[in-house]
Amino acid sequence: MKSFAVPAIGASLRYHDIAGDGPALLMIHGLGCASSCDYPTVAADPALRGRRMLLIDLLGSGFSDRPEAFGYTIVDHARCIVALVDALELPRVDLFGHSMGGAVAIAAAAILGPRLGRLVVGEPNLDPGGGQFSRGIAAIPEAEYCAGGQDAIVHAARAEGNDIWTASLARSAAYAVQRTARSLVEGSDPTWRSTLVSLPVPRTLIIGELSLPYDDAAGLPEAGVEIAIVPGAGHSIPWDNPAGLAAAIAAGLSLAQHAGR
Repeated sequence: MKSFAVPAIGASLRYHDIAGDGPALLMIHGLGCASSCDYPTVAADPALRGRRMLLIDLLGSGFSDRPEAFGYTIVDHARCIVALVDALELPRVDLFGHSMGGAVAIAAAAILGPRLGRLVVGEPNLDPGGGQFSRGIAAIPEAEYCAGGQDAIVHAARAEGNDIWTASLARSAAYAVQRTARSLVEGSDPTWRSTLVSLPVPRTLIIGELSLPYDDAAGLPEAGVEIAIVPGAGHSIPWDNPAGLAAAIAAGLSLAQHAGR
């Protein structure tokens, strides 16, 4: 695992840098998760093997630092991603983000401009309001959530048998999770949906089969966004069907450049 000191933050992102060819694929995890946990099996799949991949734990999550003074908004996370791209002097990158990480990927894509090759997102947050999980967290004041709210969620999830996700959430800084959830509920202007539609690169939206019907996809195919369905998966696509997710990402990365609007 490698470490990157984010300029002016006083904290370090940590990430796996898997050697390979082509533009680096940066992989960004969802709320309460960590790329170091979610994506190793996906990255090792034959569909993606042989290309360079960076599996990034966002600040506050996984093995990365947890600076308390950091804002943890979606754009804050996106700027850290772009700072890493700058530091590594990567002339071109592809992005994949799942759920909250999809919103981060979209925000980072807008900042990267011509350095972005392709964008693939899995069931991302596209509009203000958040999802059921983030709405519940954002509704709890930060001090209350830090005092016991996250512990209560961890205990409930462990009792339901969600062992892996429970471990990831328990390792995440509670204030980071709450602030990011609040950012998801507040949304952005322009919205992540509008940004996704306007990006002039090949874009793919991945949906788990068990999440269908998926209302958030409305209007996206007409805007040139490819839709890919991963069989046997719900929202937790990296855990439900990692091979299917790898195949869908690989297909999205193979789209011709002229497919973008």
